[in-house]
Amino acid sequence: MATLVERAHELRPLIDEQAAASEQERRLAAPVVGALTDAGLMSMCTPSAYGGAETDPVTLIEAIEAVAIGDGAAGWCSMIASTTSSMAAFLPAETAQTIYGDPQVVTGGVFAPNGVGAATERDSVAGFAVTGQWAWGSGTQHCEWVLGGARCDDGTFRLCWFPHDDVDFHDTWHTGGMRGSGSLDYSVTDVFAPASYTMQPGVTPPVLDTPLSRFPNFTLLAAGVSAVGLGVGRHALDELNDLAQGKKPQYSSRTLAQNSFTQIELARAEAQLRSARAFLLDELGAAWTTISEGSAVTIEQRTAIRLAATHAATVGATVADAAFTLAGGTAVYDTSVLGRCLRDAHVVTQHIQTAPKLNEKIGQLLLGQDTDTSMF
Repeated sequence: MATLVERAHELRPLIDEQAAASEQERRLAAPVVGALTDAGLMSMCTPSAYGGAETDPVTLIEAIEAVAIGDGAAGWCSMIASTTSSMAAFLPAETAQTIYGDPQVVTGGVFAPNGVGAATERDSVAGFAVTGQWAWGSGTQHCEWVLGGARCDDGTFRLCWFPHDDVDFHDTWHTGGMRGSGSLDYSVTDVFAPASYTMQPGVTPPVLDTPLSRFPNFTLLAAGVSAVGLGVGRHALDELNDLAQGKKPQYSSRTLAQNSFTQIELARAEAQLRSARAFLLDELGAAWTTISEGSAVTIEQRTAIRLAATHAATVGATVADAAFTLAGGTAVYDTSVLGRCLRDAHVVTQHIQTAPKLNEKIGQLLLGQDTDTSMF
């Protein structure tokens, strides 16, 4: 049977073919959603106890990257859905089996505590009546269950799972980049979330004690986001290489591939991208070895992964910029793959988990300064 990474590479022609439709629809095209779901690329972190792949972080990042080479938006949706599936380990077993036991079920949502919950009972079931609206609901329109963070009147912060039909979606996703990810706003109004369909981040211990359930959640998310940037950067350089073989700039008798400036800049960009990728995979691999041997991932390891992830996101945008510039006027059209890569790469650097401003906190940790690491 093909591995997850192999399946992701096999789907690249379909993903690439549907990328324009996803951009136009401002949500991931249905054939891509179906193909990614069937291949297990929307639930890579679902625990094996519920029939999932329970993928290790290195494989996860390589698979997300491979999807993103076809289309950044597809990689983004695969990343969100798969990292969300890791939260199954924190739900009561019966609830987790109900939601994640079907491999065709896709989940996603937003951690931010933009909802408010009132403790109540309905039909003798304890839970919370939740109202709220969340931005950046990537891929939520194709999710059977949608998550949202809520501050509840019992003093808890809870991540709540809502059935798709209880969620309202708002047409807010009009953007420059990642148009195909469908990252619109969504809301719930007085929707009841049974307590068993909620968990308290940082408080609820994992019901399943596995290496993946013990891997830091935000660290995994940051690595996943940066994997999209690596895939987009790879796509940009590959697209430039293809273009350079035949394109002759105006007033030039030589192709871009024969131009010394193109040669120098492409070589530099290739080195940057490969180095950033190796840095991230190396740090993830070391941390996974630590946790697989029964020890906790140290703050030093978490810091190194966050540094590598932030760097990878930045480099993904840098090489997409370089490819766009080297391509000349060809790249400015909406139909240009390089234009899409440029726009998508700069969305990756805007994510809270990979934004350049994180270097301040990372630098503080490297210098031994006290700082909040709750989201590391």
